[in-house]
Amino acid sequence: MIARLGRLALLLCLALSACGDLPEPFLGNPGATARRLAQPLTPLLAVPPGADTLLPDAANQDLAKQIALALQATEVPAMVRAPETTDWRLIIRAKRDGDAVRPIFSVQDPQGKEQGSADGENVPLKAWANADPALMRQVAAEAAPRIGAALTGIRVAHDKADPGSLYNRAAKVDVADVTGAPGDGNATLTQQMRARLAALGPVVLTTPTGADFIIQGEVKVVPLPKRQERVEIQWIVKTGSGDERGRVVQLNEIPAGTLDRYWGDVAVVVATEASNGVNDVVRRQSGHDPNETRQSTK
Repeated sequence: MIARLGRLALLLCLALSACGDLPEPFLGNPGATARRLAQPLTPLLAVPPGADTLLPDAANQDLAKQIALALQATEVPAMVRAPETTDWRLIIRAKRDGDAVRPIFSVQDPQGKEQGSADGENVPLKAWANADPALMRQVAAEAAPRIGAALTGIRVAHDKADPGSLYNRAAKVDVADVTGAPGDGNATLTQQMRARLAALGPVVLTTPTGADFIIQGEVKVVPLPKRQERVEIQWIVKTGSGDERGRVVQLNEIPAGTLDRYWGDVAVVVATEASNGVNDVVRRQSGHDPNETRQSTK
């Protein structure tokens, strides 16, 4: 294996005979979905229709529905319903501010104690009074990311105060055996991902017992014209209970048959790049900003 990663592009061409103008396979593409993280604070966030909103009942129902839908789109498990005993809840209110109305969203714990809040954008009083459905959708769309930020802040505060939380300890990660790769790819990719991810901080396991997260690598080779093929690699990050939390996707076109026997340094490149994206997912799910790690290692 090659130790100097700064020359990966050259080394990759050496590993792939007759690569010619082959682009740098799998480099610099940790996957956009690796940046999109679901961090639910609770199993369910109840969103009851507001009662102190300056809106009629029908509009209160509609606004609660639109808020829940907007939060669901960001992977917050929200539902319009009266809060049950164990539910966290989002309380919707509105406050008049001169000739405008400001929506206010308070996050309460199951005991009804406010843990955080977010303000919406001011809405002209007349428009608010009309309670047009399009306006309710707009209010919800603008408020959802602010509510999500409040939820994340609450979660981080709770995790910081808990010595046993993922925020305060290294995550235990099971890197399962890679599937679908030709040649020795399954074994080599699995070995390299375990080594590269362990170097970034997580405690890497080889069984799901006790794991906070499970990483499953899946490879698919798609034939293309002119004796080319596309190698598609997905690293799926799940919780120990099996809920998906993110993906790192790598794609590249190579000469057909290149990886039919040995992956060699290609597996090093793939795992080196993908492990950064996987670690981003794990750190976000643990309440950290992944950039903190990268900055601190420079």
